[in-house]
Amino acid sequence: MAEAHQAVAFQFTVTPEGIDLQLSHQALTEIYLSGVRSWKKRIIRLKNSVITGVYPASPSSWLFVVIAILATMYTRSDPSMGLIAKIQEHLPSMSTQCQAVVSAVLFSTMLWLLLIFTMRLCLKQLLSYHRWMFEQHAKMSTTTKVWVALVRIFSGRKPLLYSYQGSLPNLPVPAVKDTVKRYLESVRPLMDDTEYERMTKLASEFESSLGNRLQWYLKLKALWAANYVSDWWEEYVYLRGRSPIMVNSNYYGMDFLYVTPTPIQAARAGNSIHAFFLYRRKLNREEIKPSRIPGTVIPLCAAQCERIFNTTRTPGEETDTVQHWQDSDYIVVYHRGRYFRLKVYQAGRLLSPREIEFQIQRILDDSSSPSKGEAKLGALTAGDRIPWAKARAKYFSSGVNKRSLDCIEKAAFFVTLDDDEQGMMGDDPAASLDRYAKSLLHGKCYDRWFDKSFSVVYYKNGKNGINAEHSFADAPVIAHLWEYALATDSFQLGYNTEGHCKGEVDSSLPQPQKLNWEIPPECEEQISQSLAVAQALADDVDFHVFSFRDFGKGKVKKCRASPDAFIQMVLQLAYYRTRKTFCLTYEASMTRLFREGRTETVRSCSNESSAFVRALEDVCRRLFRAASEKHQQLYRLAMTGAGIDRHLFCLYVVSKYLGVESSFLKEVLSEPWRLSTSQTPVQQVELFDLVNHPEYMSCGGGFGPVADDGYGVSYYIVGENIINFHISCKHSCPDTVSFKQAAVIGFSMENSSCMGVKERKAMLFQWRSGEILTASYKTTQLINVSETDLCFQN
Repeated sequence: MAEAHQAVAFQFTVTPEGIDLQLSHQALTEIYLSGVRSWKKRIIRLKNSVITGVYPASPSSWLFVVIAILATMYTRSDPSMGLIAKIQEHLPSMSTQCQAVVSAVLFSTMLWLLLIFTMRLCLKQLLSYHRWMFEQHAKMSTTTKVWVALVRIFSGRKPLLYSYQGSLPNLPVPAVKDTVKRYLESVRPLMDDTEYERMTKLASEFESSLGNRLQWYLKLKALWAANYVSDWWEEYVYLRGRSPIMVNSNYYGMDFLYVTPTPIQAARAGNSIHAFFLYRRKLNREEIKPSRIPGTVIPLCAAQCERIFNTTRTPGEETDTVQHWQDSDYIVVYHRGRYFRLKVYQAGRLLSPREIEFQIQRILDDSSSPSKGEAKLGALTAGDRIPWAKARAKYFSSGVNKRSLDCIEKAAFFVTLDDDEQGMMGDDPAASLDRYAKSLLHGKCYDRWFDKSFSVVYYKNGKNGINAEHSFADAPVIAHLWEYALATDSFQLGYNTEGHCKGEVDSSLPQPQKLNWEIPPECEEQISQSLAVAQALADDVDFHVFSFRDFGKGKVKKCRASPDAFIQMVLQLAYYRTRKTFCLTYEASMTRLFREGRTETVRSCSNESSAFVRALEDVCRRLFRAASEKHQQLYRLAMTGAGIDRHLFCLYVVSKYLGVESSFLKEVLSEPWRLSTSQTPVQQVELFDLVNHPEYMSCGGGFGPVADDGYGVSYYIVGENIINFHISCKHSCPDTVSFKQAAVIGFSMENSSCMGVKERKAMLFQWRSGEILTASYKTTQLINVSETDLCFQN
């Protein structure tokens, strides 16, 4: 139990002469430096709390108000209208002049606090205005122009990461009538007349009876809680799920698509691990700029950033919990079945990239064997949650196993050193990207720790990637961290001519500490069972990743269409041509305009989109524009708190608490999302020069299919000319198309039949004179279609 011995600062033995103390000066020094570092962080947090607490004013403005009041009093005026004199009456006995100054300072402080409260209230009201989002592009109304000016005035200067938190509005509760109306509109393309009439009747009965009762409880919660959705969403959608979080919940992010900054695995790890801790330092100091709606001054909620590091999801038999620790000066590294504790701070300083590379190389060179049962231990986090919770309580609640598990769970994040090579390579780069995606999503099912907030994977050829747990935060938060790490790694830290990290190495660095385990045979059996469940799930996932470079959002915008809406319409057409029907479509939209906001669903399948797909004749362009505008309207409604699904979800939760049944809610929440989609936006465009260096772009990330008979589609719009797609489905479903032998679906005015082609290279869209003309697939020979055709491969 080496880790227990290394944690002891001193030892003592009892001798006949007395007690003999054996002090460890190195350990005491580490304790002292750790304490100094901890107190520095506390002071920084306290300072930031004061700055954030008085925002949009500044602490120095208090002195300005005090001086102004004292100066006014010096002119024998009373700016307090008698309040200063009232305060003076209740002060303890002191000189008259001293009483006057103290009472003036107290009044000035109260006035200052009142001004801060007023400014924050005004800013909160201003941020509750969302009409700007529904105005036509480049046609801003006078009201909105005035509103923008006022937001700038009340936003103060140099905000910290959490400065806007107290000024963000609460998520509003939509009217039941409006939500039900929008729901019925969203399901109309999916139902025939009889089904729709039945659903309309159910909705009407719910709206006129139980709906109002449930709504009353939701409004009460909205008055009391910062966000009436988020805590229930985290609890019931994520933490109470008992199926594996691998594939079903966790998601991944990829490295640069065309560039590998260094082929040396340890060097790549050294630079990017250092970059992660630089980001954490900026996060702790709140030096990261608050996220905003691109191109605007509108801030987004930053609450999810608090749990990026030092966080884990702990399994429970009924529900999991998210645990977060304030600080951690180490990471846990997995390599060839062994777990290592690697400290990244030495004598109170962050190790340099070269020193981290040196330590990582030590792990790579370590030839020790895994302990009995250790090699595939991580499979417990990949299988069903209940067996993992029982095993954790039985085998990891005491002794060496508890200490080692605590070490993993309290680490800043998790690192895997993978012996495989991944990325776009070899004779079949498309297939290699598919393997890369699957590796990041699930790996070998035991070489990731899926419970950690995020795990970083470093491959043998220098490629890397990230796998993130979903309950604590949504993808844009992790994407922001990933963008920073990629940019810092390549553009700021860099490598020497040999591909190693820059800098020198302190040879006195202690060896990374191998974690010890005592795994009994019964636990090994449970590990094997969890691995079997996870392996079956992983083997069933089919992935296809490709980068479309013929055009991007630049040309789409020239057609006066939203790039996101354009892609959603193409996906609707793809699904319809493949399955001959429409399906309930999920697109994630953030609600971080509101305090503690997370996501809302945009139901992309609408009457307008289905009309466009069905028509495809000479009215195609008009219907496409109507469909894309409708999609944008739905997206804006979702962002501004007027979505459908989170409101219905919360009404359902209230009904369960009250013990009442609603046939309408039960049916609504049981409908499968066969097409689940999400866009990952580039948030820090200033970090990447895609014009001069387009090769330095990430391929984005993806996720597994939500429904067994459906698709998961993630797309990443990069710059003006690139769109990256990540598409997943399951081999086991006969109704879904395998993306490795996908059919080319063609539709034209002359021929509406389907044409099958087994091999495809990439998607090709052709645009002329700002109009949508064709979309087809480039195989060994380009399929010929007429100019009014729109074809799409699923």
